[in-house]
Amino acid sequence: QLVESGGGLVQPGGSLRLSCAASGFTLDYYAIGWFRQAPGKEREGVLCISSRGDSLNYARSVKGRFTISRDNAKNTVYLQMNSLKPEDTAVYYCAADHLNCVQARWDYWGQGTQVTVSS
Repeated sequence: QLVESGGGLVQPGGSLRLSCAASGFTLDYYAIGWFRQAPGKEREGVLCISSRGDSLNYARSVKGRFTISRDNAKNTVYLQMNSLKPEDTAVYYCAADHLNCVQARWDYWGQGTQVTVSS
């Protein structure tokens, strides 16, 4: 099971750090992806981190603002979001796959956490 946390309401230009914690299995050997879905839009990939710690950016719009990291000791992956914009408003999901960030088909999904960027 994957559980996201850390979402909330933030002003434009602000920051949030989302967490994706796993229970029942160890994240060490999984690629972890962050995805988001805004109202009326399709779900899009944001960032992915491989089991080795290499990151892959899926969304050009977050480059230079969002980073992904993992703490295997805590069985948790983080999404640090800086310089947030209203267009970042969405439900953010994490997903895990035993393959890599390119070939992943996403075996497990979390329930999502809402991020709202508004003044």
